[in-house]
Amino acid sequence: MEKQIRNSFLLFLTATIWGTAFVAQSVGMERVEPLTFNAVRCLIGGLFLLPCMALLNHLFPQRKQALASQLHYPSLRHSALFGGMICGLLFTLASNLQAYGVKYTTVGKAGFITSSYIVIVPLLGLFMKKKVRLRIWMAVAIAMSGLYLLCMGEQLTLALGDLLVFLSAILFSLHILAIDHFAARVDGVLLSCMQFMICGILTLIAAFLFENSDIEALLAAAFPLFYAGIMSCGVAYTLQIVGQKDMNPTVAALILSLESCISVIAGWIFLHEVLSTKEMIGCLLMFAAIVIAQLPQRKSVKESDGISKKYSSLSNME
Repeated sequence: MEKQIRNSFLLFLTATIWGTAFVAQSVGMERVEPLTFNAVRCLIGGLFLLPCMALLNHLFPQRKQALASQLHYPSLRHSALFGGMICGLLFTLASNLQAYGVKYTTVGKAGFITSSYIVIVPLLGLFMKKKVRLRIWMAVAIAMSGLYLLCMGEQLTLALGDLLVFLSAILFSLHILAIDHFAARVDGVLLSCMQFMICGILTLIAAFLFENSDIEALLAAAFPLFYAGIMSCGVAYTLQIVGQKDMNPTVAALILSLESCISVIAGWIFLHEVLSTKEMIGCLLMFAAIVIAQLPQRKSVKESDGISKKYSSLSNME
């Protein structure tokens, strides 16, 4: 029981870091353009995970042996490289769309819209011949109603930032499916490190081509960059790995989904953002959809939407 409480706290801390990272991203992009911000924070996160891997190998010798055996066999090395490239590319597209979306919407709305991937994942699973329970369809309907109230103005228009963040949520859903596929074949921390480095390099190239950020701007945004890089990419991911050990995946997913609520609270505390009554109702509906989608199923029902339950295997970054 004590271990369950400790792990629950670690997962809650992970959700807190991810939720407050929306604030860091929003503040940082007041000084640095989105591509530059994303490139630097991913490179920081990837580099931070290198000593983390060494530390985990030292603390858990069996992990070191498993990693060595993975890299010894050509097929497993291929899986690691291919998995890192696929996850890195999807993460690059998703995180950069999200970065531009945060620039044109509020932190709270961005957090809640991003959380819609919990409902999108089982829908995408249909294309992989995964059955979807009636409860999931109910969650989709509720979530879409919440998104409507949250994003649509009085003139029934969808803000650019809301649309970009929603598109990033779809890409994050594909990223979750990729992680779900490769996580059983590749060490999780190694996979995360590779995707951060690939995202950082690709985004840095794009930043050189399309943006004009300078050293002074990077120095001015140093704290948000290091927070988003070290805390959100590095520390939070490590806490997630430790916290999920021996935890019910459904419980873990519910705790991690609090990221969206924390992003709203963080936006209110640090950025003085206020949501209207309609937007608050939209947030509540989306959170209700998230909870409904993650409720445990009866034992008599086959594990037909396992992918959505496993979403917490994602290396996040938000």
